[in-house]
Amino acid sequence: MKVNEGTIDRAVRVIAGLVLIGLAATHTVGAWGWIGVLPLVTGLVGICPAYAMLGMSTCPMKK
Repeated sequence: MKVNEGTIDRAVRVIAGLVLIGLAATHTVGAWGWIGVLPLVTGLVGICPAYAMLGMSTCPMKK
């Protein structure tokens, strides 16, 4: 699969994922906070399956 996330998108996903995981680990939020693993992984890898299905891309590279 091709990278379909831009730099800012990836950074926001990683930060949001880490915040959610941190909140879940400290029991500030419920178990749903572990959903932060998804944006963390997609941000680190640079590929969002939802973007691919919808034909979207925030990556500035030309197609």
